Amino acid sequence: MGPTTAALMWMPLHPPVLRTLVAWHPQPLPLLPTLCVVAFLVYSWGVLRLRRRGHTWPVGRWISFTGGLVTVVAVTGTALNGYAMRLFSVHMVQHMVLSMVSPLLLLMGAPVMLCLRATPARGAGSFLRRTVVRCLHSRVLSVITKPAVTLPLFIASLYGLYFTPVFDAAMRTWWGHDLMLLHFLLVGLLLFWPIMAIDPSPRATSPVLRMLELFVAMPFHAFFGVIVMTSTTLLVQTFRTTPAGWGITPVGDQQLGGGIAWAFSEIPTLLVVAVLFVQWARSSDREARRSDRAADRHDDALDAYNAWLGRLAREGSTPPRGRGLR
Repeated sequence: MGPTTAALMWMPLHPPVLRTLVAWHPQPLPLLPTLCVVAFLVYSWGVLRLRRRGHTWPVGRWISFTGGLVTVVAVTGTALNGYAMRLFSVHMVQHMVLSMVSPLLLLMGAPVMLCLRATPARGAGSFLRRTVVRCLHSRVLSVITKPAVTLPLFIASLYGLYFTPVFDAAMRTWWGHDLMLLHFLLVGLLLFWPIMAIDPSPRATSPVLRMLELFVAMPFHAFFGVIVMTSTTLLVQTFRTTPAGWGITPVGDQQLGGGIAWAFSEIPTLLVVAVLFVQWARSSDREARRSDRAADRHDDALDAYNAWLGRLAREGSTPPRGRGLR
């Protein structure tokens, strides 16, 4: 079961090379690119609003969030989106970027924190802030961000999609394909949001548990890549034929897609480990500063107490009973 005639009319006709992959290609409605443009405008508005109020927002976060949006547009707003309807390997690039790279870059931009800081707590314009706070404390969001939900969702997006008829059914229409891509992005955001712990989230866990959660998910992903890479039979029927003259065989293209999936399994691990390392370092610095401030307060109190005793000694008085350094 392959794409419908209506979907075929939007597919590219020429063999995939770098020039044709990144070129503009018509599509019915660029769903994800449109959402990215809106997200960029809203995020940038929040940064400008903070600056008008005299507050700062790290440039690195703006760059990271914008970079995340660029990766989404790159795989959904170019001809690569059309080639993904013809070639399994190109589709797998989309899947990996949207579920493993884009979510990490978007989350490092801390969009929830920006929303809470840029929107007023009271009066006009506070509706968005109240809504976000209500969602953060909602039971629904607390449940769907638990590992018991996010990990099965992430695993089902691999095994439950490509080893069942669901994938072929979604790929019959352009809309089904785009909604599947949106699903990849949302699942990646749900999985990595609590693990990254940059934005406020409904649950707070220690860095060790977050790292463990990541290490539980990645082997399933790597094993999926190995299965696809070594398979000699087609897993899905959408790509059972390739355009004549392209010099690509369906099985060979599927094995290439499996290699792409396997290679991408290292990216989130490296990025998350780097983020957690930075968080640990900053936490240690904050703890050291707190200890130093506590020691300084103790030293100041001790100096004041000694000065008080010195004054009493000069005046020939004795300290009141019960008075001492606390």
